[in-house]
Amino acid sequence: MHSGFSDGLPSSSRVPMVPVVQAFRSDLPPGVVPFPEGADLLQVLWCPFTHEFPASPWPAVFWRDSASVQAVLPAPPTDPAAARRHVPAPCVVHPERVTEYPTWDLPEDLADEWRDDFRRLREAIPLLSFSDFAEAPGIKLGGYPSWFTEQGWVDCEGCGRRMDHLLTVASRECDGTSWRIWLPLEDRDEDGGRAVPVDPTGLDVGSVGSVYIFECRTCPERPFDHWYDSC
Repeated sequence: MHSGFSDGLPSSSRVPMVPVVQAFRSDLPPGVVPFPEGADLLQVLWCPFTHEFPASPWPAVFWRDSASVQAVLPAPPTDPAAARRHVPAPCVVHPERVTEYPTWDLPEDLADEWRDDFRRLREAIPLLSFSDFAEAPGIKLGGYPSWFTEQGWVDCEGCGRRMDHLLTVASRECDGTSWRIWLPLEDRDEDGGRAVPVDPTGLDVGSVGSVYIFECRTCPERPFDHWYDSC
């Protein structure tokens, strides 16, 4: 894991950044995220302090060639003054590709066309809402952002185009109803109920909020930015 440090934080010394997501290209389903040429490893870290604006941890994105890693450095200890709710518990990731559909970003003409389908779906399964079948909740690479309060697309400062969604880091993997659709079978008990917590990482980004990380795939340096969304 890359040992990152962040400056300009509440303490006078540099603060170790916290690893959030690490993914090898070989472990991901094809086409989920386009890796830059010469890179086969994605690492996302963030500063675990609560910043004034936005009031969330600040992420950093690293694309790397794993063959160039000579020695894996031990992770530096987390600064004791950092927000513990921004330090994820270690988890092993088993990537799974899913099909999802946008709600906030759904074109108006399609929303009108599918309105009757949504109504019939809600009548068939009254415990669920149509949003439970839309964007996949939880921490995910690619796909559509699961906006909580408002859309937060970011434009690239270099070329002006809207950035692509790279990663969502969410406080919960699902909620009291959406787990019925999205929870893997391996995480259910013998009766089909939920057998795991909805927050296995222990993250609390504004209670039920998320940090959305975007990148520009047009500019050669692949700049990134983020949006914080919470209640």
